[in-house]
Amino acid sequence: MNEVLKAIKERRSIRKYKPELPARDIVEKIIDAGLRAPSGRKAQPAIIIDVKNKELRDKLSEMNRKIGGWDEGFDPFYGAPEVLIVLVDKSKPTAIYDGSLTLGNMLLAAHSLGLGACWIHRAKQEFESDEGKKILADLGIKGDYEGIGHCILGYMDGELPEPYDIKASERTFVVE
Repeated sequence: MNEVLKAIKERRSIRKYKPELPARDIVEKIIDAGLRAPSGRKAQPAIIIDVKNKELRDKLSEMNRKIGGWDEGFDPFYGAPEVLIVLVDKSKPTAIYDGSLTLGNMLLAAHSLGLGACWIHRAKQEFESDEGKKILADLGIKGDYEGIGHCILGYMDGELPEPYDIKASERTFVVE
């Protein structure tokens, strides 16, 4: 089977990770895959923040937990040691779609390179908050950005879940 199609079929959201950071060269390949995603009019509105710093990672997790309404102590990043945050320039008309493709490319790249990954929402709310805006300012990121999502990354702690069947006949409509 074609390697791209194989990755698409086999990729699963991973929610349990080993504590060690992924190898730097692998993360760089994942980021590169994200930055190569298609974008409307080649605008490339997406930026990626690579969070390896545990203190910042934990702060973002806590912000995300509060937004999601989970009990104290829950980690919406499921123990993943590294987080790639995708934000987009709000002034670009296709920014949301472009950022979503960026995240999708990174999820597929992570799987194909042997890492676990999962898309975690609520980046929009995080970076609309004063606390989120301060994080961006402290990082030296200027501009009007909207959070698309987090690509949590790490080495899986456990087995890759089995692919599931899709009901293509119920979800595909052919017009001839």
